[in-house]
Amino acid sequence: MAGCGRVAAGNARCVIIRQIPDLREGIPDRRELLGPLVRVFDANWMQIEEYLRRDDRVVLPTGSTEQHGYLSLGTDAILAERVAAEAAGPLGIPVLPALPFGMAPYFAAFPGSMSLRITTYIEVLRDLLDGLAAQGFRRIAIVNGHGGNAPVTGFIREWICQPRPERVQVLFHSWYNAPQTAAAADQFDRDQMHGGWVENFAWTRVAGVDLPSEPKPVIPRELVGQLDPGQVRAAAPDGMLGGAYARPDPDMQVVWDAGVAEVRSLLENGWLR
Repeated sequence: MAGCGRVAAGNARCVIIRQIPDLREGIPDRRELLGPLVRVFDANWMQIEEYLRRDDRVVLPTGSTEQHGYLSLGTDAILAERVAAEAAGPLGIPVLPALPFGMAPYFAAFPGSMSLRITTYIEVLRDLLDGLAAQGFRRIAIVNGHGGNAPVTGFIREWICQPRPERVQVLFHSWYNAPQTAAAADQFDRDQMHGGWVENFAWTRVAGVDLPSEPKPVIPRELVGQLDPGQVRAAAPDGMLGGAYARPDPDMQVVWDAGVAEVRSLLENGWLR
């Protein structure tokens, strides 16, 4: 919503204020939660340059824009950026905005779902890694929130092996299925399917949307991997691939805390000396 407030006499300028509703009521402001220098959007270039005089780590979250059943189309990107920022906050490591597009061709029949070709995705990552390395970042952590992005690990290995004046390390970490996070989820329910309870956090829910209360049969991952976009939609009309739609928030907090701790440990201890 936009509008004009009171203006001084003779001043013809109108200040437009865009009011964007916060659909995540009750979640602290990101700067209150994470500090002013975690997300690079909360810093200027001079502050990042100053940071590089004392540290060379940076985090690049990667996600996807794709259907997640009743949850946000941005679920993977939202989770990747938030887990990265909460993990990096106490360490003072800058976190880039999440790359919101990934590889998800199998969801193309669901409106709002986007997908990049693997060749495009590789070149996007190449440009980002090249730019970060040229600026002086020597330890780059990619915190990934989308399973379809995993094939890019072959390219990352190739990129690391290119000769450079100084070594640049790149870690690729899919936070949601890392060992400690997966173990935390397993204690509640081993059916952890796309669009289901394991991705249903307060910050991925869509305001005013009610979820089914009963679980649905699980569609085997092996089967989903063989289906084209139309067949995926026919097999899962609401987009959720099976199991429970939700779990109590205290359970979800246990999973989340494990994910944050695991990413933080990686940022502290995952590098070659």
